[in-house]
Amino acid sequence: MIKNKIKQELDKIRPHLKMDGGDVEFVDFDEKTGILKLRLQGACVGCPMSQITLQEGIGQTIKKEISEVKEVVGV
Repeated sequence: MIKNKIKQELDKIRPHLKMDGGDVEFVDFDEKTGILKLRLQGACVGCPMSQITLQEGIGQTIKKEISEVKEVVGV
């Protein structure tokens, strides 16, 4: 199941976010559109780098590992 694969990838990324006091929460994945919705937490909320973290860090990693994910958005 794709959602489980996504959650496993997030578990690999999570320690890097936690080092800076942040975290990420899986919200939803739409298999038809390939859109993954995530919510940043902790120190990531309101951080000026949060969009870069979401798109370039988390998003690129997930899209590289799971081809079904086409876009990552924050909610």
